[in-house]
Amino acid sequence: MLQLQVSPPLGDPFEVAVDRDVMVIGRSLSSEVAINDRFLSRHHARLRRTGEGWVIEDLGSRNGTFVNGARVDSPTTVRPGDIITMSASVIRVTEPGARSLPGPPGRPSEASFLRPASELLSVSTALPSPLDDPTGASLRRQAQRLRILNEVHQALAGSIELDELLDLILDRVFDHLRPEKAAIYLAAAGGEIFLAVQRPVGLADDEFRLSTSLCREVVDKGMAALVHDLEADVRFAEAASLLDSGVRSLAAAPLTHPAGTLGMIVVSSSARRRVFSEEDLELLTSLASVAALRIRNVALAEEAAERRRLQEEVALARQIQMSLIPDRLPELRGWELYGGNQPSRGVSGDYFEVIERLDGRECVLLIADVSGKGIAASLLTAYIEALSTAPIEDGLSPEEVFTRVSRRLYRRTPHERFATALLAALDPLTAAIRFANAGHNPALLLRADGATEQLASTGVPLGLLPNADYASHEIEMRPGDLLVLYTDGIVEATDPDDQEFDVSRLEALCRRHAGQPLAAVAEALERELAQFVRGVPYADDRTLVMLRRSH
Repeated sequence: MLQLQVSPPLGDPFEVAVDRDVMVIGRSLSSEVAINDRFLSRHHARLRRTGEGWVIEDLGSRNGTFVNGARVDSPTTVRPGDIITMSASVIRVTEPGARSLPGPPGRPSEASFLRPASELLSVSTALPSPLDDPTGASLRRQAQRLRILNEVHQALAGSIELDELLDLILDRVFDHLRPEKAAIYLAAAGGEIFLAVQRPVGLADDEFRLSTSLCREVVDKGMAALVHDLEADVRFAEAASLLDSGVRSLAAAPLTHPAGTLGMIVVSSSARRRVFSEEDLELLTSLASVAALRIRNVALAEEAAERRRLQEEVALARQIQMSLIPDRLPELRGWELYGGNQPSRGVSGDYFEVIERLDGRECVLLIADVSGKGIAASLLTAYIEALSTAPIEDGLSPEEVFTRVSRRLYRRTPHERFATALLAALDPLTAAIRFANAGHNPALLLRADGATEQLASTGVPLGLLPNADYASHEIEMRPGDLLVLYTDGIVEATDPDDQEFDVSRLEALCRRHAGQPLAAVAEALERELAQFVRGVPYADDRTLVMLRRSH
């Protein structure tokens, strides 16, 4: 046999022995367990014995039945220790002879109760039956509540920043609930709860203290809490922060939104000054629902403004970066040059440069690919450009340029930041090229006779080691030869089957279009890449530099 400890919203708690196989719980006196709760259905729920124990089932009530906070949608097993919630009534299931508790689970001795906020919202908007409200008092209170909510909706509807919005919400809370203190707590991105705004009145000028017990019930579980006497409520027996601050009565409601719980509103008072009622909690829950909607809208507006700001910064960064990339290439008699860059994220971590030096006796081709993507990578490319320009223009050899740049880059940037690069110095008269490759993709030298050579690595990436040294090699280009420098964003572009474009496709394309101008070769490459990836976004920036000996 079971025993029920019933805590109604009005009147004293009482106990009922479950001494039959079926017992109906409801507002009607014809129910085996009759509870004085105007928001209960006449026959609200049924407790019955089964072969394996006891189950409770909701009888189509308006406000639902809950076991341990979970709504009863089908016959649900109950055992000693379980808590059944119906409207503002709370029932503890115990064994016969169990000692009555002075506090939770409901409102014994006018202590407290917790209810799902969604249930309170449905109660606050439900119109009372004329049979339950013959004088019309409940209807008038409901109309007043709806007027308050409409006023709050209008007051919060304008364009407003978050701090101003939170202050305005507390204005309305103080206007209609008259607490001694009120506070709004919000959830940070990492889930931590922080005090966003508080307001005391009179002599209650100390800071509103956050109770982890209250957070656990209201924010984590989405429950609305009403505490009539904190000292008598065992549910908050460990809430020393609240007791020490003199709080005796409080109401709290979650700021619930479809996107999740945003935080909570708490109002409090000393028991001598103010004891909050269930109607107060219903109103606070409704206010919290309106506030959550407005807070979420403000947050979305702020996120949109931040996105616009970031887009403007990216556009500016791209504009600055494009000013570093040459818009015109040197004209060399007997040679064709091409250079182009396509960022994957607005700004690029790739960089290239084509510079004449030594009064036109040499032309230097540089291509670099910085680790990472986005604005951070683009800043590092600008730094590499600044570090490399002077030694290149001073006539240093490719290996000397890389040695100097790498050591400075290592000293002045985080060690996880580095760059691959290839630098080739061309003598246009002799067609000799001296190159160094700092861990970059091997450049392709497509010979006119059909052979292919690769300009392989001659050292580690720039900035990777504190004292890196580089070697260089020399090659000679013959008439019709094509040198192709590229970044891995081209050869590592993937299709929907996660297959890479790879070097072999790049080489084959360049062979097919060998007789066309270099700009046409680049256009053909972009078309073939687009056909290959079939809509898959490019994961990395794409940079291409080509040099062809005409005669």
